[in-house]
Amino acid sequence: MLEWENDDQLFSLMADRLYSSVISDVLDDAGYCNQVMSHKIRPLYGNAVVVGRVMTVHCMDVYEIPDQPYKLEIEAVDSLKPNEVLVCSANGSDRYSFWGELLSTASIARGANGAIIDGFVRDCKAIIDMQFPVFATGISPLDSKGRGDVVSFNTPIECGGVRVVSGDIVFGDYDGIVVVPKWAEERIVAAAFDKVSGENHIRQELKAGATVKYVFDKYGIL
Repeated sequence: MLEWENDDQLFSLMADRLYSSVISDVLDDAGYCNQVMSHKIRPLYGNAVVVGRVMTVHCMDVYEIPDQPYKLEIEAVDSLKPNEVLVCSANGSDRYSFWGELLSTASIARGANGAIIDGFVRDCKAIIDMQFPVFATGISPLDSKGRGDVVSFNTPIECGGVRVVSGDIVFGDYDGIVVVPKWAEERIVAAAFDKVSGENHIRQELKAGATVKYVFDKYGIL
């Protein structure tokens, strides 16, 4: 059984050995059946993998420039800690881009692991060049000033249809994004590692010619 002493080790193991599908399966088996974010939230580049502790941000549409533009947005990014992933609910708005190159640069400098935006982003070529894992519903050059504003951070949100709380574990790859509630993380992550180990055995037997029925009857995994 795999063991880890801290988040650095845990997230390194998860990024190396797990994938969103197996975590989703384990969550389903444990009765957490609404932990996968909307398919509309996609990685900016195909091999992007993000895993870390959630730091939530709530952004909403506005229709005039606030007295202090970007105020809470700046506070939120400046408060990021190592191994955190900024998860922003913008309710899928296509009126502006919440995220871009400079916020990605600041996040990297603070040791953050990525950003997941239920909304649009910009400066995508620069972000891809950084290989900073960013997931979003779309791309647009439009700035958020006068179009969208952060109203809170580190408060419970719904992102991509999933309730998310700061401190949860989030994992995203090309297949999608899953959220592991903090109170269930040890058993969910341990079960995911066990399932991957079983799938590795199944893969070898299938390559050797075993039937799908045989390996399913033997391992109970598909």
